[in-house]
Amino acid sequence: MTGASQGIGRACALALAQAGATVALAARNEGKLAEAVTEIEASGGQAAAFPLDVASEESIKAGAKAVLERFGKVEILVNNAGITRDGLMMAMKRADWDNVLGTNLTGAFLLTQALLAPGYIETPMTAVLNETQRAAMMAQIPLGRAGTDAEIAQAVAFLASDAAGYITGHVLDVNGGMFMGG
Repeated sequence: MTGASQGIGRACALALAQAGATVALAARNEGKLAEAVTEIEASGGQAAAFPLDVASEESIKAGAKAVLERFGKVEILVNNAGITRDGLMMAMKRADWDNVLGTNLTGAFLLTQALLAPGYIETPMTAVLNETQRAAMMAQIPLGRAGTDAEIAQAVAFLASDAAGYITGHVLDVNGGMFMGG
């Protein structure tokens, strides 16, 4: 949970801990992170604090490495950290624009990339893998098989249909449970 030291991030971290999740709390303010960890642990939950600045690629890489070393994997990622520099467009400075995009978009992308391996889908690009590589990939997929291009297409068609009309800003993992695997 990024931005976990206060506001929405802290509230979400507390709710996830109450629901039984072990929570990795990440933010710049180490003091507030420690308070949140203490609150979670006092209520019987499990949490750990990880200093992380989503505006810094180095901090993201170090934080992701520390989380993975401590917990082995991340099953739920909430990219909550963000900043705002609200103002009239004609008065907004380029540096403010860059800071918002760097923190709110690039930071979320880099952290997601640092924590998650891609799902494995059979395509001509994956046909070049040897049997050892293929077996290693299959061992990470709880369904025990590769996905197909048709399965990806069905998910895309669903998200583009009226049946998904109320879904916004969602990432649908079509990966046979790969992120859940051990």
